[in-house]
Amino acid sequence: MRGLIERLRGVERDIVQDPGSDGAPYYEAQGAEVAVFEAAWQRRLPVMLKGPTGCGKTRFLEYMAHRLGRPLVSVSCHEDLTSADLVGRFLLEGESTVWQDGPLTRAVKAGAICYLDEIVEARTDSTVIIHPLTDHRRRLPLEKRGLEIEAHEDFLLVISYNPGYQTALKDLKPSTKQRFIAITFDYPPAAIEARILQNEVKGLAADIAERLVAIASQARALKDHGLDEASSTRSLVYAGELMSAGLAPLAAAEAALISPLTDDLELAAALREIVAAHLPA
Repeated sequence: MRGLIERLRGVERDIVQDPGSDGAPYYEAQGAEVAVFEAAWQRRLPVMLKGPTGCGKTRFLEYMAHRLGRPLVSVSCHEDLTSADLVGRFLLEGESTVWQDGPLTRAVKAGAICYLDEIVEARTDSTVIIHPLTDHRRRLPLEKRGLEIEAHEDFLLVISYNPGYQTALKDLKPSTKQRFIAITFDYPPAAIEARILQNEVKGLAADIAERLVAIASQARALKDHGLDEASSTRSLVYAGELMSAGLAPLAAAEAALISPLTDDLELAAALREIVAAHLPA
């Protein structure tokens, strides 16, 4: 039982923002995404963030939660995530049975922004349970308690997913997608991505940031030619961090930009050629 409770607690990450603090998460806008999200927030319209892994979807939402002064509850979805993990369940406590709210229920009650990250990784029943929260009802059914909870006026539901990962067997149903307004993300333009790297990696030289971005630009062209996933902005940050820690540039690139992306010897060799053309030995 203790293990179950720990799993329930571990599935979520509560990020409580102080609207008056100066610690706003850093985010570089690429288009109208801030204005679109703010308009959706004003009307309490559920939001879907679409885009590849590591392109800034989660950072954007952290930034918007801080900007709007709302607490953020993040849930990392996975194939074992059930509706009970989200809404809650009865647990034994001594000789009594007590109800424990799940992260979605707590967010609904508190008026938080609830972020279901990579929603398609969750089981189908987890997707169905959110439907009443995404239309005029704004209610969360707790079937095991025979209750329906009306969402707090400030509650907002946000989901994310990576369209590139989806298959016919694992995708959001059109009926679910149409319950959300969508904001599409991609990797930033080169100038913005270089600024992001310099902000994320303190002390990273401008020319090194630009070289890393150039590497990523060329590596991303291989995504449709054997690579399952492109070099993400996050992976560039990791490479920069390794360099700042004193690791040689080529070794840092190997650890952050090559080995995590492929086990194919030919693709790895192609990536090494790209890296060697931009970074010093």
